[in-house]
Amino acid sequence: MSAARPFTTLRTIAVTAALPLLLTACGYGSESTDDGKQTTAAAGAEKLSADTVKIGYFPNLTHGTALVGVQEGLLQKELGGTTIKASTFNAGPSEIEALNAGSIDIGWIGPSPSINGYTKSDGKNLRIISGSASGGVKLVVNPKKIRTLADVKGKKIATPQLGNTQDVAFLNWIAEQGWKVDAESGKGDVSVVRTDNKITPDAYKSGSVDGAWVPEPTASKLVSEGAKVLLDESTLWPDKKFVITNIIVSQKFLAEHPDVVEAVLRGSVKTNEWINANPEKAKASANTALEKLSGKALPADVIDPAWKSITFLNDPLASTLNTEAEHAVKAGLLEKPELKGIYDLAPLNKVLKAEGEDEVDDAGLGAE
Repeated sequence: MSAARPFTTLRTIAVTAALPLLLTACGYGSESTDDGKQTTAAAGAEKLSADTVKIGYFPNLTHGTALVGVQEGLLQKELGGTTIKASTFNAGPSEIEALNAGSIDIGWIGPSPSINGYTKSDGKNLRIISGSASGGVKLVVNPKKIRTLADVKGKKIATPQLGNTQDVAFLNWIAEQGWKVDAESGKGDVSVVRTDNKITPDAYKSGSVDGAWVPEPTASKLVSEGAKVLLDESTLWPDKKFVITNIIVSQKFLAEHPDVVEAVLRGSVKTNEWINANPEKAKASANTALEKLSGKALPADVIDPAWKSITFLNDPLASTLNTEAEHAVKAGLLEKPELKGIYDLAPLNKVLKAEGEDEVDDAGLGAE
């Protein structure tokens, strides 16, 4: 394997490549249609300390809290007269760039870009303030070419992007099999082919890849095209839980508008409660949101299995984020990071206490 390079350097390359995809719907959709869309506050509702809060998320089912929260007005309800301006992103680096530039204030995002964004700024640009989802990631393969886990060796497997959350997870799994892959090039005992989620199904159908380690709904889309689930990533984690989506905020916005941050978190908590109490309605709501974003709803044979594999929760599962960082270090994509301070769960725990729910833990990685 080549000498380890700083994760930030590799991610900078990935950011440059991802910028044209900023408004592209993830999964396998087309261009986003609601980037910059502003919600309408209730007439006469009192504003909080900011007129608008700019939020970002992916049109992915793993970002279902944001999809449903916006679609059902559950986030807006908690914000009163402060309106939401929503932007959608195709990749974590693009969202981090938007947060750094002030184009968004709060975002739903995966753990790897959260870690990279925090370490690249020396701990000065963001905080993780809540969990959102666990699970929803699978290794799906062409059953004619791959029948067992051992058959993955020598095959071409897609991941969404160099250094993204699924890429790191797959590289770590490869290493645990005793196989060797150069993390940067993706070449070795397995060919890791970085392929945008929206085109992975076409790459699979053409035979360019033999499988993919991907989030939902891309995994279930591939299954609908004849692929088989070989491994559900949740089975690799204690209690079958690992962070796939959390909520970040710019430290500047958190300091200047703590009431707005708290309102968004209250809306997120209540959205997760509604999702878990009404899974079928929530699934339909998320699909409606995806249809607005991509122009096409997910068919039942895709959304049904995909939705079942995702757990929506408020706990950021902080210990698993630390483990994911260790995996990135082992893969040579990240220099050992100092993650102390990446979490500020005080606003979330205040909300949870008020809702009569258990508080959550930052695994020793909280802000002073």
